[in-house]
Amino acid sequence: MNSQIRSAKTILNNLVITVRLVWAASGYWTLAWILLLLVQGLLPGVTVYLTRYVVNSLVAGVGAGISWDNIQTVLIPVGLMAVVLLLTQFLQGASGLISTAQSELVQDHISELIHKQSVAIDYGCYESSEYYDQLERARGGAAGRSLALLESTGSLAQNTITLFTMAAILLPYGFWLPIILVISALPAFYVLLRVNKLQYQWSQRTTTQRRWLMYYDLLLTNSATAAEVRLFDFGDYFQSLYQKLRRQLRHEQLKLIKEQTLGRFVAGIIALFVTGCALAWMGRQVLLGVLTLGDLALFYQAFNQGQGIVKSLLDNLAQIYRNSLFISNLFDFLQIQPQIVDPSNPVPVPSTLKQEIRFDQVTFRYPGTEEVVLENFNLTIPAGKIVAIVGDNGAGKSTLIKLLCRFYDPDSGRIELDGINLCEFAVTKLRRLITVLFQSPIPYYTTAGENIALGDITAVSNQTEIEAAAQASGIHDKIMRLPLGYNTMLGKLFPSGTDLSGGQWQRLALARAFFRRAQIIILDEPTSAMDPWAEYDWLERFRSLAAGRTAVVITHRFTLAMQADMIHVMRAGRIVESGNHRELLTLGGLYAQSWQAQMESSSSQKIENGIV
Repeated sequence: MNSQIRSAKTILNNLVITVRLVWAASGYWTLAWILLLLVQGLLPGVTVYLTRYVVNSLVAGVGAGISWDNIQTVLIPVGLMAVVLLLTQFLQGASGLISTAQSELVQDHISELIHKQSVAIDYGCYESSEYYDQLERARGGAAGRSLALLESTGSLAQNTITLFTMAAILLPYGFWLPIILVISALPAFYVLLRVNKLQYQWSQRTTTQRRWLMYYDLLLTNSATAAEVRLFDFGDYFQSLYQKLRRQLRHEQLKLIKEQTLGRFVAGIIALFVTGCALAWMGRQVLLGVLTLGDLALFYQAFNQGQGIVKSLLDNLAQIYRNSLFISNLFDFLQIQPQIVDPSNPVPVPSTLKQEIRFDQVTFRYPGTEEVVLENFNLTIPAGKIVAIVGDNGAGKSTLIKLLCRFYDPDSGRIELDGINLCEFAVTKLRRLITVLFQSPIPYYTTAGENIALGDITAVSNQTEIEAAAQASGIHDKIMRLPLGYNTMLGKLFPSGTDLSGGQWQRLALARAFFRRAQIIILDEPTSAMDPWAEYDWLERFRSLAAGRTAVVITHRFTLAMQADMIHVMRAGRIVESGNHRELLTLGGLYAQSWQAQMESSSSQKIENGIV
């Protein structure tokens, strides 16, 4: 009983939130929809009552001849019936228009809510598979479910009005008739509740499997994977995985539908039997002369429509239950609270870094894991200097970027800018101080000029500044050779797009970094897609970009690391060596050994290629 009360409270709460959501998206349309419900709820009762009036008028006029008085007796109820039917048709058309308008507005509103929440929540959510399940459930027809929940509630109200109207019409023939109407529809109601609950449980249980289907589909149809799928002949393999999973889900879905079909068939037989008994009783009353043919027509219309209305009403309740279950996924998603938030009284972010960036006894593990990535970690990055951090994969280098950008907060310890804890700054303003050039820059499919301007979307940019950033990064000449120059659409996803090489995309990302004018520059393997000649040119430009700013370079390439003022070698979450290039070579430690191995490998490649 307690669980049923909790379920009822949850459904009511979801309904209230949904009404607010739909009203916020389409207030005036929703008001018009409510007015239509009231009118449409009354019209079926009016139609049934007029049917009795029409039949009795016809019976009274049978054999009376053709005269104006006789015709008028029939014409008035027929005319009223025609007006009601025309009004019903008009309101149905108006209802379709209103529903479409509501649907479009609600879809846009919910998409906006999901997009805002997706940006507002912590970066760490995107490194959690549970989050993707939650997002998929929230996006799974959220707008449709919201509107369906409201429509089901509206239909419930409309059908309730109509049901009371029909009950008032049937009561003079027997108080037990409205009760039979309800009883005949109860089996179908039970079937609907059970099937809807099973369907919801199946949907929740198979969220991950359905995301796997999306993943396999992406592998088979996306341009980023097209080359490897063809070269290594992965097509049949991923198709078989997709089809195997589809067969499993299809089998489970069909099993649910079979159970639903059987249940509805049994419920339909029960309802038909009850209807037959009621009609037999009514026919007996007509044969005995107790009731007229008009009464019979009224009873048939009222009972038949009433039975359909009761079924619809109970179906509305089942749909409310079903949609409430699914819409709760959206509300759960929208209620996710970020942990990385602004302090109550943010400290102003310094316009320029004057002293240092300092990691002080920082310990960190990723949420949901026990492995410690950094433990009592210490590092000082002087203001205005270029600092390189080198080390093997998994040493924790990229974690430093995430902590410095405040995608995560450390479990203990402090990260400071000029002696102030990062947690004391407003998050957005802190990140405005930083630009990051990632190892694999995102190819934004927009024009070349807009790509660069994305470096600082809050700035009022002009073409001169955009071209200056492109020239500084070395991508200007390439852009000028494109069909429309800076107005050329980049990427092959949309019509008339032109693609760039990996190194050219990196140079475009560097131009965004120039354009941003941030005080702290972080580079994560920035030359990984460049050949040695492009890398040498890039290094010269990087010195220009970093002039007067603080730069942190994450790299495996010692030709880039040696340009730094200070080099730190990381291993297993700790700094094991520090110094400039010459000092570390003299030290003869891990850096010197790796340098020697890389130089020997480079020399061997040059000999093999006939360069030396």
